[in-house]
Amino acid sequence: MRTRDINKEELVKEKTIEMIVKYGIEGFTMNKLAKECGISVATLYIYYADKEDLIKKIGTEMGTYFFKSSLKDFSPDMPFVEGLAKQWENRSEFMLKNTDKIACWEILQNSNYGEHIVNESLMELKEIMTKFLHRAIERKEIVPVSKEVFWSIAYGPLYNLLRFHEKGKGLGGTTPFQLTNEIQQEAFRLVIKALTP
Repeated sequence: MRTRDINKEELVKEKTIEMIVKYGIEGFTMNKLAKECGISVATLYIYYADKEDLIKKIGTEMGTYFFKSSLKDFSPDMPFVEGLAKQWENRSEFMLKNTDKIACWEILQNSNYGEHIVNESLMELKEIMTKFLHRAIERKEIVPVSKEVFWSIAYGPLYNLLRFHEKGKGLGGTTPFQLTNEIQQEAFRLVIKALTP
């Protein structure tokens, strides 16, 4: 039996992400992946049982990486404005540095694998963020809202600005756009205004 090679395993992960972004899940095959990596198909099966196993494991690993990055220097016990500011900082930093992973994550999250990947990688994040929300409501730092409304208001503006930045174009696609700290802070102030009493 052949042993695992960490370098090959990392190459497989990297190429999987690239290929899913380029071809989508339907256009992604183990044969194409092996060819892209310069390895035999049999080598892939040392690391993964099949295409589904590969996609689920890589998706879960990306979700876990995103989860850990978003919680850097964050605590659900932080005052609301400070905690949300830290979340915006962590999330924007991660998304700006990992555009390929984010593009792949979006594809996987909206696929048949999405529920499995989210449940495997983000349950703890959901619990921590729910705790953060409930504590902010209990301390009357924000108006009472459902998790879904909170999430939409608290993070929707940031994610939309990051999408504009990724495309390099503003609304309508006609004007150049680059996310600056000033723009991000302007949006953040409006989010705080919307959520606080």
